[in-house]
Amino acid sequence: MSTLKNFTKGLIKENPVLVLILGTCPTLATSTSVINALGMGAAATIVLLCSNIVISALRKVIPDKVRIPCYIVLIAGFVTMVQMLVKAFAPALDESLGIYLPLIVVNCIILGRAEMFANKNKVFDSAIDALGMGIGFTLALFLMATIREIFGNGTFCGIEIPVLIDNHVSILTMAPGGFFVFGLLIAAVNKFGTYKPKKKEFGCEGCPQAEACGKTSCGEIKEEAASK
Repeated sequence: MSTLKNFTKGLIKENPVLVLILGTCPTLATSTSVINALGMGAAATIVLLCSNIVISALRKVIPDKVRIPCYIVLIAGFVTMVQMLVKAFAPALDESLGIYLPLIVVNCIILGRAEMFANKNKVFDSAIDALGMGIGFTLALFLMATIREIFGNGTFCGIEIPVLIDNHVSILTMAPGGFFVFGLLIAAVNKFGTYKPKKKEFGCEGCPQAEACGKTSCGEIKEEAASK
């Protein structure tokens, strides 16, 4: 995979939020305002970048049996550093994000990229993958937060918007509104996106019913059923 494709796949084709459906909890919780969304996106991107680089560099050193605990310890260390920086330089943002900032430790996007990519690729490729996925996560948060804040609160980045400030739909800033906007964006990506999941054909190897059906492939069974 080229460097450009490695970077851009996380933006739309394999967007972690709208395509892979990862990190749903912080997405719904922090997308009520654009500032919170950008703060969460930036924090997650920094942690993802640092953890991918270190895990990739240590991939031949970390024992396979304890790799997940090692990943979590490394990620937790970077999350702690980011949280301390946010507390020091952006206390208002830290208060707004609340518990969701330390919960980056168990964010499926970060742990997933560590296991699926950084553990198998070189440092540079892992860093590019982290940047693409992190920016894709931030873009999805920004898009959701823009819709929810403008139409649900009548503001943008805290700035009041004429007309909408007196005619906003408050439910969009609540949990039901978050799920509604989230579903609309996923539907739009599925409708207009270029990524289409490939159907995977499974053979008889490893199938617990292989002996019972005489090791006939599933495709042949379907053809026989269709012809009857």
